[in-house]
Amino acid sequence: MMLGLKLPTDPRWVHLVEQNLQEILTDHAWCEQKAISNSIALVISYPEYTDLVDEMLSIAKEELMHFEMVHEKIKQRGWVLGRERKDEYVNELYQFMRKGYKREVALIDRLLFAALVEARSCERFKILSEQIADADLKIFYRELMISEANHYTTFLGFARKYAGQQDVEKRWNEWLEYEAQIISKYGKNETMHG
Repeated sequence: MMLGLKLPTDPRWVHLVEQNLQEILTDHAWCEQKAISNSIALVISYPEYTDLVDEMLSIAKEELMHFEMVHEKIKQRGWVLGRERKDEYVNELYQFMRKGYKREVALIDRLLFAALVEARSCERFKILSEQIADADLKIFYRELMISEANHYTTFLGFARKYAGQQDVEKRWNEWLEYEAQIISKYGKNETMHG
């Protein structure tokens, strides 16, 4: 399974997406916005880690560019960007975050959380790039898949770098197991993580 994910997306998900491309594009745009916010939040919370700040600013700019690219796709098709969608998958994943711990522990969980969201998004983009009938979106999602894979490795790399005495591999496996339980309920809606 790619990127360490324990459970693949239900293959029927692509057929749902194809029935409502406007919905997936709007949802995708808002996922990019949340990725921007997450990167900026890490900068605000951990300004003393200069290399992390530099990389998060780069990711935030890249995600903003992705938001703009998705918005262009929406406009090209004669649609408008819909209102922000709730991402139940991400909200449920967030519940696994350790609360009330030292900043260093919280940092590792925030990085692993971000890595996992990127990993699942990357997997979804890969499916779209291989299976969606729309030729334009097939190419579009192939390009974005590569970018998401880079973000995944960046977040995971920083978690390993700043782990200190923490057992990052053990915690990463706990995250992967938890995500597998969650994702089994999804793949039934035409949203990026739905």
